[in-house]
Amino acid sequence: MWKYFKLALTEDNGEDSHRISPSPVVHVRGLCEAVVEADLIDALEKFGPICYVMMMPFKRQALVEFSAVESADRCVSCGAKEPVYIAGQQAYFNYSTSKRITRPTNADNPNSGNKVLLLSIQNPLYPITTDVLYTVCNPIGSVLRIVIFKRNGIQAMVEFESVQCAQKAKAALNGADIYAGCCTLKIEYARPTRLNVIKNDNESWDYTKPYLVRRGPPCPLLPLPGNSRYKLTSVDVPDMVSYPLPQSSSSYSGHAPSSVAMVSGLHPSKMNCTRIFNLFCLYGNIEKVKFMKSVPGTALVEMGDEYAVDRAITHLNSIKVFGKRLNVCVSKQHAVIPSQVFELEDGSSSYKDFAMTRNNRFSSAGQASKNIIQPPSAVLHYYNVPPCISQDHLLRLCTEHDVPGFVKFKMFDAKPSSKTISGLLEFDNKTEAVEVLTVLNHYQIRIPNGSNPYTLKLCFSTSSHL
Repeated sequence: MWKYFKLALTEDNGEDSHRISPSPVVHVRGLCEAVVEADLIDALEKFGPICYVMMMPFKRQALVEFSAVESADRCVSCGAKEPVYIAGQQAYFNYSTSKRITRPTNADNPNSGNKVLLLSIQNPLYPITTDVLYTVCNPIGSVLRIVIFKRNGIQAMVEFESVQCAQKAKAALNGADIYAGCCTLKIEYARPTRLNVIKNDNESWDYTKPYLVRRGPPCPLLPLPGNSRYKLTSVDVPDMVSYPLPQSSSSYSGHAPSSVAMVSGLHPSKMNCTRIFNLFCLYGNIEKVKFMKSVPGTALVEMGDEYAVDRAITHLNSIKVFGKRLNVCVSKQHAVIPSQVFELEDGSSSYKDFAMTRNNRFSSAGQASKNIIQPPSAVLHYYNVPPCISQDHLLRLCTEHDVPGFVKFKMFDAKPSSKTISGLLEFDNKTEAVEVLTVLNHYQIRIPNGSNPYTLKLCFSTSSHL
């Protein structure tokens, strides 16, 4: 499949589309940001019946499976001869090497009668609650129950009143952003045919049983609080986005909203302010980091806003780093004050201000929307590396810094004029990848006769393996 994607991405027209043998599955490229599953069906069903669509919103691509090869052939041939527009933008088509799109569950066929959808929320910059999902889904079809869980990122199951409602919701919402540039929905048919809800709160709700005990105060949908340092302006938010931004989840978990996280379980000699920054910057801007002298192995991390703290807690709480399990929670402090500064075991300062660093990745709405919020995984995405750096160079870098080496390596194709390269590194397990990222993220790579060093940047990949 990867070989096919690599080939397809280098083609800007249909001239080479027949190099791959005909398949009922067509790879669609060049989609606009706002496109959803229904747009593809409306534009392409004239070529023949469509039995499945897989959206790839961050790549602006999709896979479309036709019922017959002949329908796919009409689609690819037509796209090679004349422009085919999807949601007002010209799209490009190739055959896939796959003869069928792999479905995540066994109950993914609309004809199976399943009325429960599995929603995966990609790049969740803001908290996702039952209120948010009900606001999004119920106008399309009557929602009976919602359950939110955090097993592999942020996911939810939504049970509709009927199969027809579920089909309409999947077509209308698959690939859509809840908020501009983030919280993108990827929707499949779920395995269960009915959800069991035992309480009504922000993570589960049975709308047929309003009397179920609700834990915590109500969570109304509110505009983004004024104290947030990351705001979406009217320029950033298109007219199609109408969902108001919710309260920070910290406000309904028994804590007052705070942009400061407290992190305990830090290794005394291997963790410092810079390494905390390297890990936590994946989930929001870092303003200041301070180790607490009175509580060994504990630090306060002031982030850009309370949403960043929510994301850090969601993805980093309970992970293992250097053999110790982190505990990440909302701090009672609302700012980090540089008092009682001392020297850590590695000789570095117990306090550091990161407010002006260029390595923060959420300094503007445009910059923030490019980040894909991912839970820790065994595969790291590396980028901003000079072209002269090889696989052996990166392995030596791991050895020199006493961190585990990767077991698989993939370099993405780059244009001949490109000044940097990128790729993927797979490790034996998630813990090893976390430790490598903590140590080597933002490492300065110097090359002979180079005026400025390259800053190696790492993040967790959406790929589970290579």
